[in-house]
Amino acid sequence: MHRLLDPRNDFVFKRIFGSDENKDVLLAFLNNTLIDSNESPLTEIIQLNPYLDKDALHDKQSILDIHAKTIDGKLINIEIQLFNRYDIDKRTLFYWSKLYSGQLTEGQSYKELKKSITINILNFNYIVNERYHNIFHLREDHTNIILTRDIEIHFLELAKLNEQNIYINGGLVNWLLFLKGTEKENWEVLAMNEPALQKAMDTLEFLSQNEEARRLYEMRQKALHDEASLIEGAKAEGMEKGIEKGIEIGQQHAKIALAKKLIAKEMDISFIIEVTGLSEEDIENLSLIQ
Repeated sequence: MHRLLDPRNDFVFKRIFGSDENKDVLLAFLNNTLIDSNESPLTEIIQLNPYLDKDALHDKQSILDIHAKTIDGKLINIEIQLFNRYDIDKRTLFYWSKLYSGQLTEGQSYKELKKSITINILNFNYIVNERYHNIFHLREDHTNIILTRDIEIHFLELAKLNEQNIYINGGLVNWLLFLKGTEKENWEVLAMNEPALQKAMDTLEFLSQNEEARRLYEMRQKALHDEASLIEGAKAEGMEKGIEKGIEIGQQHAKIALAKKLIAKEMDISFIIEVTGLSEEDIENLSLIQ
């Protein structure tokens, strides 16, 4: 029997939540997510980029986010991110703005714009608090008055959850524990009172037994691991350069401090140049501010 695929892999995530036959799964997940932002329960959802079997993971145009629209025109984008690219704030605003502005065609009025909601599911900690679900709107700093309800951004952080968070009555946390990869023996408790979550689990089991799905999954896993290696490599290189720069700055400060002492003792400028390695111009400038 094959081990279960990781539902955090965006290819698997989109197969579970982004296929036409699982529209009820997406609807239930969204209702559990949006309940804390006082949205009325959704009764129907239109998938704007459903998963298609012909989608190729090596195709650069293949979009593994989930784009959906409510009956009243609100737009929703869901993205799952395994690795911290360290630009998630700007990345989120950029994609939200494209979602929002992309609604208008030439000649349409701004009043036609509908609320746009971005949902980021993160496999790492980002928001500096203990909450696994944070919701952001555009508010006035002092009075907390909302300028507009058209912008709404959710951060769902899987790393802040553990098995003790399981709710007997269901709810968003159980969906997130499923995505985090909780042990299969917990599935029955997680799915209690949540038929759509049980369907998500059944879909994951089916995919895990399907050879073609596993092949595509492994392709995507490799791409994700390569991306993670590039990110870590860039981070390590940046830290190394930062350390080198810090040493360089520290050495320069030490030279300047020594030069100031020698200037105070009225030592010959050629001697100060030889000892510190500073230029004649540097030393003359230091002499002016002594």
